[in-house]
Amino acid sequence: MNPVEDIKKYLEEIIVSALKEAKEQEKLKFNTIPEFLIEVPREKGHGDFASNIAMLMAREARMAPRQIAETILQMLDVKKLSHVEKIEIAGPGFINVFLSNEWLYKIPELVYGLEGKYGFNGQGRGKVQVEFVSANPTGNLHMGNARGGAIGDTLANILERAGYLVEREFYINDAGNQIEIFTDSLEARYFQLTGHHVPFPENGYAGKDLVDTVKNIISRYGESLAVMPQEERRKIIVEDALKEKIAYIRDTLEDFGIHYDVWFSEKSLHDAGEVDNIIEYLKEKGCIYENEGAWWFKSSLFGDEKDEVVVRANGLPTYFAADIAYHKNKFARGFDWVINVWGADHHGHIARMKGAMQAMGYDPARLDVLLMQLVRLYRGGNIVRMSKRTGTTVSLDELIEEVGRDAARFFFVMRSPDSHLDFDLELARQKSQENPVYYVQYAHARICSIFRQAGAAGIAMPLVNDIDCRVLREDEELLLLRKIADFPEEISIAARTLAPQRIARYVLDLAGLFHSFYNHHRVLNENRSLQDARLLLMHITRTTVKNALDILGVSAPEQM
Repeated sequence: MNPVEDIKKYLEEIIVSALKEAKEQEKLKFNTIPEFLIEVPREKGHGDFASNIAMLMAREARMAPRQIAETILQMLDVKKLSHVEKIEIAGPGFINVFLSNEWLYKIPELVYGLEGKYGFNGQGRGKVQVEFVSANPTGNLHMGNARGGAIGDTLANILERAGYLVEREFYINDAGNQIEIFTDSLEARYFQLTGHHVPFPENGYAGKDLVDTVKNIISRYGESLAVMPQEERRKIIVEDALKEKIAYIRDTLEDFGIHYDVWFSEKSLHDAGEVDNIIEYLKEKGCIYENEGAWWFKSSLFGDEKDEVVVRANGLPTYFAADIAYHKNKFARGFDWVINVWGADHHGHIARMKGAMQAMGYDPARLDVLLMQLVRLYRGGNIVRMSKRTGTTVSLDELIEEVGRDAARFFFVMRSPDSHLDFDLELARQKSQENPVYYVQYAHARICSIFRQAGAAGIAMPLVNDIDCRVLREDEELLLLRKIADFPEEISIAARTLAPQRIARYVLDLAGLFHSFYNHHRVLNENRSLQDARLLLMHITRTTVKNALDILGVSAPEQM
């Protein structure tokens, strides 16, 4: 159920009906009615909803927008319209609709009946895959992975509540050049830690976590690997290390509240011949060409700035080739919509990947990429670059340990993915209303406290059908009702525009409206009918706050 969408559809229907009637009475001349908007005005004085229909019809009707708007209003009997209090014309011809409070008084029963399902709607259709984080299994998860995890998982939650069938996927980069470098690094560390003097690769992975991994390998195999044939040794070392690193990634992301449906191996694409198959297919289609021994994809034909190598001169496929095979595999698995969450440094990869999908016969519009900017950690106004524990970059598991999962997830989603994020570690730990996640959670805990007080006093909320919500007339009460009514629409918009930050902003605003109500009015009071209505209002506010926090992967504590 989406009460705001229902109102919009109703207003759209009466406007279309008025236009048709005006045409029949020859007061307006037109052939078609264009698609028009019914939206919430930015300024409250402009009504509850507004439409731009008059401006859109001006050219075809050969009439000034205000005249068209006036004609539409002439066809409407406001007294006979449901929930409509008045309609005004503003500016160049906007039609502003002011509603009575009657529609808001239906919200409590709706929310109470749906409880944890409030906000869900079935508008979304199809099978959607959201692929996010997909960190190289060669080191710890960093802040970029952390932000991508929060954004991707929240987006998946939003899409599920919007009606889509969603699958979360982690792409394991367990093949290619970075795995060769990883293996070189592991092998060198193994020899060094078993008393052999060997140089460490110049471009190797030098983190402390890799040293710890090699120590674990030594604890299992001792020095026996040193006398094995190199190929056998390297195979054991890298398989052992990858198993450990992937387990670390899985466990850390689980601690962060993220559960993947699929862990997809890049190596499996090579083993199954899928990478070679797409190269042959692109050759047959004339979409790649040979130059100086390498094979190039004609990505410039699809809007990219330059063509891209898919097979190197040494005959080895590039990461881009494997990525094409991977995305083809996604669509072959039946996904209607594929969404990737990538770092902003992958910006140039989007056009060529969409072009590759088009070359493979898929609609590139079915692939969306959400880019996210960098994260900067601050403590006491100073940038934090290094971990206190390891002396290297701060990892996700260390962040969770310091500020907790709730604060980390909320902070990462609070800003639009395409904006840089300054993460204030001290603020995230504060138990004050300056801390956004605490501010929202405190609203939930405060409402729980109200119900505990009511229970201690022997006060129980009656059946919803016995409560008269029309006694809720204060501005703070009506603003809460309206904000709660907006929740399903917020989910719908966030899903359509891939904007997970909307839910964080929404629940912050809702918490603010609750705190304002709480500071101005008493829920438990001597007016029984008002008390009952306010208890119901508190119940549905708590429900909506919790449902929004669930989407964000943040807990809703009952006490703080």
